[in-house]
Parts: sequence; structure tokens; C-alpha cells
Amino acid sequence: MSLRIVVTVKYVPDATGDRHFADDLTVDRDDVDGLLSELDEYAVEQALQIAEDADDAEVTVLTVGPEDAKDALRKALSMGADKAIHVEDEDLHGTDAIGTSLVLAKAIEKAGYDLVISGMASTDGTMGVLPALLAERLGVPQVTLLSEVSVEDGTVKGRRDGDAASEQLEASLPAVVSVTDQSGEARYPSFKGIMAAKKKPVESWDLSDLDIDAEEVGLDGAYTKVDSATERPARTAGTIVKDEGEGGKQLAEFLAGQKFI
Repeated sequence: MSLRIVVTVKYVPDATGDRHFADDLTVDRDDVDGLLSELDEYAVEQALQIAEDADDAEVTVLTVGPEDAKDALRKALSMGADKAIHVEDEDLHGTDAIGTSLVLAKAIEKAGYDLVISGMASTDGTMGVLPALLAERLGVPQVTLLSEVSVEDGTVKGRRDGDAASEQLEASLPAVVSVTDQSGEARYPSFKGIMAAKKKPVESWDLSDLDIDAEEVGLDGAYTKVDSATERPARTAGTIVKDEGEGGKQLAEFLAGQKFI
């Protein structure tokens, strides 16, 4: 029987761009370019390595997001994933991590799975809670923050590295795992992979396909929301110390005044 691997990926605003809040205090995604979250690339990579070591495996990438989120799926498909699922619905606007985990869990169940792989966190929200929420909703074990992962005889095994020690963990499938940015460099899509991705299937689902009511997601259904935001003030000119024999003293006085020393 084929090993069914589902990788959750996120389309995030480019961290190098100039990001702003929209009028409803959600991220203004129209004002900045987006891309596949870098930390999710490690999850895709580990899924592909597991699939390559298995006798028969299929890798599906799954995302929840606007129309442009298909770009994240295409990147994962060009890396080598077999197919993709895009959950898109206007009522999803403003959904928080709790609501997103509901949508992803319903989609994962509908798609069918043996192993779910996530990145350690998204590069925009950086909450890192989604794998645990998914495991709870799916009712399966979670093995998180792995720097090494493998699957053998219906068991997922991995190593979690801490500050003082490393742990060897395992769980029976089905299970949810997350991998860190120390799990191995993600492969770069080849030209052949990019061309092949254009022919790979991308399914589009909405809330009705997952039997989810609009009231359970979006801003109205969110457990967390931004109440107010103030734009960061522009940088002011720094203090220039001209060394005319007293530069060291002036520098020391400045550092002391800022309580750096």
C-alpha cells in the first residue's frame, strides 16, 4: 500500500518586502510579494527523501490561502511533490491558527494520509503551534521539531536536538511531524522539475467541500485578532562623534547614557 504523505505549506509575505496592515488590521497581502515559507521547504524536502526511500509513496502538498498561494504549491511541485491541494474561500480571510488548523485537518482527512509533515513555524506568524493543533484535531501522535526523520515498518522515527541533549523519538503511523531548518538543505527546483510541475494536478477546494461553516473561520470566528497597530516610526539620524582627541570619552559617555555600559 502506498505511503501517503501530506505536507502543509504556507504562502507568506516576503520578509524582505515593506509589509503593512490593511484597514481591518490583517496583513495587506496585495501590497507585498509572497512566496513559499522557507521553513516549509525543509518539510517538503524531508517528505521527498522519505518517499525516495519508500517502495511506494505519494507526496501531496496542501495550503490554505488566496489565489496567489498557488505559487507556493507550484514551488513545492517543482521540487518533486506529486500533487497539490489548494483550499481557497473568501470567508477564510482573517482566519487565525485555530481556524487554519480546522481547515487543514478537514482537508487532510478528505485527502487521506499516513504521515503529515510541517515546517517548525511559518516565517510570518512564527507561532509554531500548527503541528500540535493538527495532531489534536486528527487524533494522532505528534513528533515535533525533528532535525532528522525517517519512516520504517509503519513507524516514524526522528531526532530532536535540544540545548543540552538530543532525543530519539518515534510514533506509529498515522502521525504528524514537524522538522526544523537543521533537517537538511532543501533542494533547488531543476528546469525539468519546473516544467513537470505545470502538468501536475492541483485540486481546489472551498469550505463547502470540507463541510465547514463560515462562522467557524475568518475574522469573526478567530480566537485571536489584532485590536490596534501603530506604524513603526522612521529611523532617526544617528549620533556622530568627531574624534578630535576626546572621541573615546564621548563614545563612553554616549554608551553610558544609553545604559549599554
